[in-house]
Amino acid sequence: MSDADIQSMTGFATARRMIGDVQAHCDIRSVNGRSLDIKLRVPPGLEAVEPSLKKRIAGRLARGNVQVSIGAEAKTATVPLAIDADAFRHVAAQAMALSVEAGLAPPTTDGLLQVRGVVMSEDGTASLSPDDGEEIDALVDAALDGLIAARRSEGVAMAALIADHVATIEALVASAESEPESQPDAIGARLSAQLERLLADTALDPERLNAEAAILAAKADVTEEIGRLKAHVAAARDHLAKGGPIGRKLDFLAQEFNREANTLCSKSASSGLTAIGLELKSVIDQLREQVQNLQ
Repeated sequence: MSDADIQSMTGFATARRMIGDVQAHCDIRSVNGRSLDIKLRVPPGLEAVEPSLKKRIAGRLARGNVQVSIGAEAKTATVPLAIDADAFRHVAAQAMALSVEAGLAPPTTDGLLQVRGVVMSEDGTASLSPDDGEEIDALVDAALDGLIAARRSEGVAMAALIADHVATIEALVASAESEPESQPDAIGARLSAQLERLLADTALDPERLNAEAAILAAKADVTEEIGRLKAHVAAARDHLAKGGPIGRKLDFLAQEFNREANTLCSKSASSGLTAIGLELKSVIDQLREQVQNLQ
């Protein structure tokens, strides 16, 4: 089985890269999703590159709810403070005018310095620009590499579990096929015995009873269901061998498995075949839980 391209939809990775004098980082995480939903958070000034980044991410992931966060810090841990003198004067003048108008105490220097934009680089943050596009792409690619590696690692383990479930289904189908009460001859013999009892006790039309018995025998025959279950087992193994984004395909197969198991139980005329059908349904439920986590 080739599981190199089988991915879970859950994973997390982070990457860091120096872009000029800026320490940039990209955190990316993904969880299960019906389709691909990308939520991207970038620093102010990088809004223009969001569409190209989303396209880049969509080129490497097929499904999942993906959250991407890009940030940047100054190269040095301690960043000198700088006061924007013009901003300080402007805020001070407005605050003074409002205090006089409202009859409040005049603003203090400490208070004015707390106004956003007056003191620059106080938190050590730094900025990136759209001109850094190639470097930002490389940063996102590195984070995607880590995310995909994590998703593949989990995908390998899940593929092994799915293969085990498929093998169990195959064994149960073989048991159902060999169940004595599921054989057409056994069904016919059982119905013949019932007919003989009816004909011995009543004056029913034998030809009408034989026709009804033939209909019942056809309804009780599970040969077609067993054949379709075998075909589904082969299809599941083929998907696992090919790899890639197979989550939706295996989820559809799980539904088909369940449909045939339900029919098997409804047609069953023996406790043995019913028990096999119920166990099939249990294993199919486990299979579906796993495949719903795959990309």
